[in-house]
This record gives sequence, C-alpha cells and structure tokens, in this order.
Amino acid sequence: MRHQLTCRHFLDIRYSSRTISLLADLVPASPEAKLVYKLVRTSRLYEQIVQQIEESIVKGDLKPGDQLPAERELAQRFGVSRTAVREAVKALREKGLVEAFSGRGTFITDGTKQAVRQSLDLMVKIGQPEGSTHLAEVRAILEPEIAALAAARIQEPELTTMREAVATMDRAGKDPEAYIEADLDFHLALAEGAANPLILSLLDSIVALLREQRLRIFRVPGGPERGQFHHKRILDAVERRDSDKAREAMRAHLAQVRDDSQAPAAKRAPGKHNAN
Repeated sequence: MRHQLTCRHFLDIRYSSRTISLLADLVPASPEAKLVYKLVRTSRLYEQIVQQIEESIVKGDLKPGDQLPAERELAQRFGVSRTAVREAVKALREKGLVEAFSGRGTFITDGTKQAVRQSLDLMVKIGQPEGSTHLAEVRAILEPEIAALAAARIQEPELTTMREAVATMDRAGKDPEAYIEADLDFHLALAEGAANPLILSLLDSIVALLREQRLRIFRVPGGPERGQFHHKRILDAVERRDSDKAREAMRAHLAQVRDDSQAPAAKRAPGKHNAN
C-alpha cells in the first residue's frame, strides 16, 4: 500500500558548512595541464535532500510504490526553495530511485537493478579493453552455478520460456535482433529458475553489456549455430534436473562465447557444432 512520507523522515536534516578538503596531488602541477580542480566548500542543498531520501529508502522507511509529497510540501519540510527540491527529484530520477508521472506525482521505484547496471556498464567502459575479459570472468563464476541451481529448482513457466527462446533462435535466421532478444530471454529465464532474487538482479544488471557481446558473436560465421548447440544442451540438462550436466553444459557454452567473441568476424569458419 502506498503511503506518503511523514515528518519523521525528515527530522534529521542537517545543513553542514564543513569544508571538504581537496587532495593536493589531484591538482596538476604543470601549467600546461588541462585538468583544473576547484575547491568544494559545501555540498549543494539538493544533494542533501537526495542523501536524506536515499537514507530513507535504505532504511526501508520508503518503499517501491510510495509517493513523495508534492514539490511545495517538500520545500516547506526541508526549509529550501522549490528549485532545490526540483533538482533533487531530477537527481533521484536519474539514479532510477524515483519515477515522475504527469498529473499523478512522484513515486519511489526499485532502483537496484538500474543502479547496478549503470555502475557495471561504466566500469566495463572505463576498463576497456580489459572490460570484456572482466565480464567473461564474472559470467564464468555466476552462470554455471546458476544453471546447476536452476536444474534443481526451476518451475514449468521458466522452462516454457527457455523452450520458446530456443525455438525463436532457431527461426531467427539472419535477424540479429530476434536472435539476441531470445538469447537474453533464455539466460534470464534460467536465472529466474534458480529462484534467488539476488541472482536474477545480478544477471539482469549486465544484460545491456551482454547484448553488445552477442551482437559481435552473431556476426561471426557459425556463431549463432554454435550457441544454439550449447543452449539445447543446457535446456536438456535442466529439463532432466541434472545439475552436474547443466553446470558442465554452461561452462562449455561460455568457452564457446569466449572463443567466438575473440574471433575476427569475417574469418572465423563455422565450427563442428551446430543446432541440428
């Protein structure tokens, strides 16, 4: 049930004038240096509002679906201008913590997935070219055990989604979008089958990164067929409730993904495995 914030959520507001010192070694010594840093003397008012609302979310005082008070009311409670409140709401929206609906108000959302996804996406981009290697290592740690858990716990709805995804990939032909969407559905259904919401959240957070990797593999001759060979092995093991075989099949699939993602798209010949 949605409820509005009560005054107790904002009783702990503090306006600090404490200076945040800047490390001297961050400022370039050379006059030719392009980077210039300014001293940060106080945090902005809207940032303090964001911090307070984030703390309320973390503590569970605010939950997904709860509605924030109107802009004017928030400004009165915080003792700030409506402009500061507007900036705070904008920052919260960019973080994926709130969603604003015209004529209805602003509501708390489940920003966990988006926050994790944005952080991982930034880390991989900053870490290029090592980012792809890091992503492959994360998948190698997570997905074999996800497959093993799913083999023991999966329910019929998730199995149906996996079967439909495999069928869609078989029919995709030269359509990369159809194939990639079905491929992602397959792996997310497997994560759902593991019946652990943290696992699903972790895997869902890297979906955008996996999409780019899958597009590269789709363009490698024989890549989609090799992927389908392994998808069907994974599905078969999960349907037979064989955790060891599911784990083994996923490891083989990830090895194929690693090899194909490193291959020149125009030169890689189709492998011996195919979907038939």
